[in-house]
Amino acid sequence: MVPAVFSHAQPLLPPRLSAWLLPLLLMVCMVLTGCSATAQPPRSVLLQALELQIQLTQGAIADALALDAGGMPEVSRVRVAQQRPIGIGEAKGLRLEGQFDWRLAGDPIRVDSPFELFLQRGERGQSWRLARPVGPAPSAGADGQQTWITDPLPLKARG
Repeated sequence: MVPAVFSHAQPLLPPRLSAWLLPLLLMVCMVLTGCSATAQPPRSVLLQALELQIQLTQGAIADALALDAGGMPEVSRVRVAQQRPIGIGEAKGLRLEGQFDWRLAGDPIRVDSPFELFLQRGERGQSWRLARPVGPAPSAGADGQQTWITDPLPLKARG
C-alpha cells in the first residue's frame, strides 16, 4: 500500500502584503500606459517640423520684402523641454517646447534657438502635420476656438 501524500501549498505572499501590492501594481501600469499615450514624436518628425516652420517663416518674410527666400535650413540637435497634449481644432495634438541648433543654407554660423511646435497626428497615425495658430487665441471666456493652419510634413524616402 502506498501512503497518500498531501501537501498544503503556501501562498507566495502573505495576505496583508498582497492586499496592497495588487492595487499598487495596477496603478503603476495605468500611469505607464497614460505616459505612452502622449509619447514624443520621433526625432525625424521634430527635425522635419522645425525645417518646415523655418521655411514657412522665411518664405513669408521674403514675400513681404520681395526677396529670394534662399535654400533649405539645416536643423540639428533638438532638445524637448516640455510636451503637453492640446486640441487643434477638432483633433488632438501636441505642443512641444525646447531648443534646437540650426543654420540657413550656405551660412557657416550655427544658431541655438528656442522653439514652440504644434504637431497633429495624421488620421491613420502614420504621418504628422505642422499646426500653426492663426491670429490671437480667443480669451478664456470667449466661445470661439483658435483657428489653425496645418501643413503635412514632407515624406522622406526610407533608405
